[in-house]
Amino acid sequence: MVQAPSADSAPADHDKKMTIWEHLDELRSRLIKAIIAYIIGATLAWNYREPILAWLWKPFAQSWKDAGIPGDPAINFAAPSDIFTAYFKLALIGGLLLAAPVMFYQLWAYIAPGLYKKEKRIVIPFVFFSTFLFVGGGLFGWRVAFPITFKWFLDLARGDAPDAPAILIRPVVMLPQYLDFVGQMLMGFGIVFELPILILFLSIAGLVNYLQLIRFGRWFVLVAFTVAAIFTPPDTTSQIVMAVPMCLLYVVSIGLAYLFGKRPSKEEIARSRAERDARRRAKIAEREAARKKKKDENDKKDE
Repeated sequence: MVQAPSADSAPADHDKKMTIWEHLDELRSRLIKAIIAYIIGATLAWNYREPILAWLWKPFAQSWKDAGIPGDPAINFAAPSDIFTAYFKLALIGGLLLAAPVMFYQLWAYIAPGLYKKEKRIVIPFVFFSTFLFVGGGLFGWRVAFPITFKWFLDLARGDAPDAPAILIRPVVMLPQYLDFVGQMLMGFGIVFELPILILFLSIAGLVNYLQLIRFGRWFVLVAFTVAAIFTPPDTTSQIVMAVPMCLLYVVSIGLAYLFGKRPSKEEIARSRAERDARRRAKIAEREAARKKKKDENDKKDE
């Protein structure tokens, strides 16, 4: 006797298929709602632009003092319109952070009709953790990466080398360039910290599974440092500060894919075990060959 699929195992709106125009109309509606939320968030951020700027300036000012650079840290602007442009950019950055929950919800609401009912139940955890990871990534960059990066740059201006020429190098920080720099760093860390959510979706959709993620692990280290080189300044310390959390988040993603993602096929599991056994045998053979070679060398020395 064949059982009918349960409500939880059948896609939502199974008997209702949307046309391409309905999909486009739904996308337009979700985009409009996300843009409205973004405008509201940017407006609120504009009203608090000075406290937000002071918060973003704090790591650099502290690094300035720690580096022992003479004078008080100051931020400058060249043209009269630069201050308005800088505050406008600051409002855009703050609006993105404030509107993140609504924007993530609109993303989920757009893709939810194609999911199963049991998958649609995770809408609240998805919105919460997406927002938490995005904002948490920005906070991690502000709290950890910014002080390390600024210290590295300001130490270059200090000139501690014993044979350095007696040249006074004083940083003149311009407001637009500073906001561009910290904005890129905040966005970079926020996007990078979304990695577990992205991989979880791919695993639920059946595009990847935990075995594939494990096999790709060694290559992901290269990907992590490449992404870190794009989003961070050209110093090794800042790249490590971004790449190491990426690798840790990738490990967390493997666990999420194992718990909630689609399971690999029996053939893929058997192939993975065979590959693992083959690598183990190869390592054993390599160690035996090295031991034998060392023993032969010792025997020759004794002769």
